[in-house]
Amino acid sequence: MSNFEDADTEQSVTCLRMTLYHPGQLQTGIFQSIRFYNREKLPSSEVVKFGRNSNICHYTFQDKQVSRVQFSLQLFKQFDSSVLSFEIKNMSKKTSLIVDNNELGYLNKMDLPYKCMVRFGEYQFLIEKEDGESLEFFETQFMLSPKSLSQENNWPLQKPIPENGSYSPCPIRNTFPTEMDENEL
Repeated sequence: MSNFEDADTEQSVTCLRMTLYHPGQLQTGIFQSIRFYNREKLPSSEVVKFGRNSNICHYTFQDKQVSRVQFSLQLFKQFDSSVLSFEIKNMSKKTSLIVDNNELGYLNKMDLPYKCMVRFGEYQFLIEKEDGESLEFFETQFMLSPKSLSQENNWPLQKPIPENGSYSPCPIRNTFPTEMDENEL
């Protein structure tokens, strides 16, 4: 038998493509530790953490406004499904994580949609999942956007979330009674 016959069957691998944007990305070197445009293969059992602590996080940001561990991504398989899914979990006690228009407080988690916008502070991540067959591995691929992703992809524009604040996806309306003349009805 040849090596070809003994080789493992090739399978496609699930890939998370993440396009990143921060308004100070060129001046401050925030993303200097992230390798852009290359695919990185990771074991499916690994919980991938993002933050500023290089001893704990797989992907780090050079920014004191970012929590030591900001958020994590974990791979799982839905019951009765062969497709791999990801869950995203906010690990920051100080900053909410916005996934599309859902606010995740500390230790809140949710299933990651196939395509979504993840935001915290002035950071924007457009995350897109490409399905694969392998259950052993998945891949990540990072790209850098020169423009705001919220504006480029027509996501509702939100103000940055203060480090100790929260986000409200709905505008707060004036709930005080308004006096009207009966002829205005």
